[in-house]
Amino acid sequence: MPLRSYKATSPGRRFMTRSTFEEITTKEPYKPLLEPMKRGSGRNDQGRLTVRHRGGGEKRHYRRIDFKRDKVGVPARIATVEYDPNRSARIGLLFYRDGEKRYMLLPHGLKVGDTVVAGPDAEARVGNALPIANIPLGTTIHNIELVPGRGGQIVRSAGAAAQLLAKEGDWAQIRLPSGEVRRVPTRCTATIGQVSNIDHENQSIGKAGRARHMGQRPEVRGVVMNPREHPHGGGEGKSPTGMPPKTPWGKPAMGYRTRRNKLTGRLIVRSRHRK
Repeated sequence: MPLRSYKATSPGRRFMTRSTFEEITTKEPYKPLLEPMKRGSGRNDQGRLTVRHRGGGEKRHYRRIDFKRDKVGVPARIATVEYDPNRSARIGLLFYRDGEKRYMLLPHGLKVGDTVVAGPDAEARVGNALPIANIPLGTTIHNIELVPGRGGQIVRSAGAAAQLLAKEGDWAQIRLPSGEVRRVPTRCTATIGQVSNIDHENQSIGKAGRARHMGQRPEVRGVVMNPREHPHGGGEGKSPTGMPPKTPWGKPAMGYRTRRNKLTGRLIVRSRHRK
């Protein structure tokens, strides 16, 4: 999945790179697994703006992805490899032996015609989904459940992979892509392998219009605002921040810990912030 660059016919093209999409086998998604998507544009259910710099973008349909992989013991063949506008990874359409069709996150290395299976008796091969209790130590995994039966919640973006480090009783220790080591119940399910589209992190957007296509609106620097709009604002001409960096609401903007979760904080063995 290499990247393609362009001749510098314009300033926006000079540094732009994008995927070659050579692994994509079809442009038409499987319609029974599509759902309409309403663009929230950063608004909550009351219509108030709660997330800034979102809005616009291309219209798109949601693809229902099988994050649970709960069709146990039924082999499935990868029929197509598709682009999903809602995520950075590629997805694959599975044709199960009993006739059902589902989408799954495509692991790196799988292609059309390969067979995958889920369940405790499945072999620990790329694309298969197993309970963590049945996965050998040191295996690379993704799409990991945090609560048994809820479906994969972490390690789902392009190129992401975690590593199973240890098992002790009903708990396993997993090193996440951030470097954090976390305890997860061994009854939870994970998929073997690394998520596809590894070169996604190396892409260069190249121009502002491409960000608008993805639903990202412009972001204005605080130092060019007025004092009433941002703590960094004000001053004659170009002025320094004059303080440690702050958010528009006066909270520290760099290195300030905001995580407060007693239920899951006890499951973190090694923080991703420790050197």
